[in-house]
Amino acid sequence: MQTGIAALPLHSGHTPKWLFERMARLGRAIVLVLVEEFGPHQVLRRLADPFWFQALGCVLGFDWHSSGVTTTVCGALKEGLRDISYEIGLFVAGGKGRVSRRTPQEILEVADRIGVPGDPLVYASRMAAKVDSAAVQDGYQLYHHTFLFTRDGAWAVIQQGMNTETRYARRYHWLSDEVESFVCEPHLAVCCDWRGKALNLVAEESGRAREVIAGLSREPPERVEREWEKVLSLSLPPHHEVRVEEIHPRRLTSILLQTYEAQPRTFENLLSLQGVGPRTLRALALIAELVYGAPPSFRDPARFSFAHGGKDGHPYPVDRSTYDQSIAVLERALMRSRISPAEKDGALRRLFTFFRGAQ
Repeated sequence: MQTGIAALPLHSGHTPKWLFERMARLGRAIVLVLVEEFGPHQVLRRLADPFWFQALGCVLGFDWHSSGVTTTVCGALKEGLRDISYEIGLFVAGGKGRVSRRTPQEILEVADRIGVPGDPLVYASRMAAKVDSAAVQDGYQLYHHTFLFTRDGAWAVIQQGMNTETRYARRYHWLSDEVESFVCEPHLAVCCDWRGKALNLVAEESGRAREVIAGLSREPPERVEREWEKVLSLSLPPHHEVRVEEIHPRRLTSILLQTYEAQPRTFENLLSLQGVGPRTLRALALIAELVYGAPPSFRDPARFSFAHGGKDGHPYPVDRSTYDQSIAVLERALMRSRISPAEKDGALRRLFTFFRGAQ
């Protein structure tokens, strides 16, 4: 399931080398203790929790409210675990920008070495990215994708998108343990301070629209073109964010030829097809709503604010139960970790300061 989304402001600059190296070392120590005490599955669950992930970034010494915490923490964990992944059974693939496009290759290399099927893991990685870039159109362009997995096929995804107009990032967390469907309410917790209008084709109330869209994709392209002509003659409802001028009929026909040949049985099958992206889904969603009376949802999936709240009640009063649990786990991990006393003392001081500031 998708466990969270966090919105963070864009900060410029790079992480100093001295800080990143220490983040990698401390992150490695924390993960080692967590694996020893809870096992790799619990590490996935904690990283997939946006509250815990945010707290981890603070403990590692990064800005709590910067979008860079996502890429830097994930990068530090990947670097810190690089030479012990096979020992602890926890693997990290992907990253930022061009590195993210190597995720399938990295997954398959590890899967081949440990003797497990790699294709289901690659499928999960691609579908998580496809859902958040095409099925949920909330204005954030993905640029970071980290995929973590274990020997027995459990996985988590931490990915981030950027809204160039607002200069805010939105972080998406995924966890495999309770996944029932990639395309129906995959969010367990969605954390975001910024809400807006979104075409949400994975909302429960989009169920009928998903059925009609999948059905349209199996029809001969010329029939769908006729339906598109009907849409052009209708007045779009004011709530709809789809602009007709954004849809290029020639490009749409090309994609529909592919979907007609593939005959996808379900919306998930359609979404998984290469070339089926936001514009194709927007066009089919328009037809589904205006011609067949099957409206999609325009509900932004964001439900909660990110992190633990603030001492002055913004973005909301501190959730002390969640906060205390995060602190307790991290303190225990740090006390038992194999890092130097100076680093341990520094990390505990940051925890103490962070905790007191939120009370």
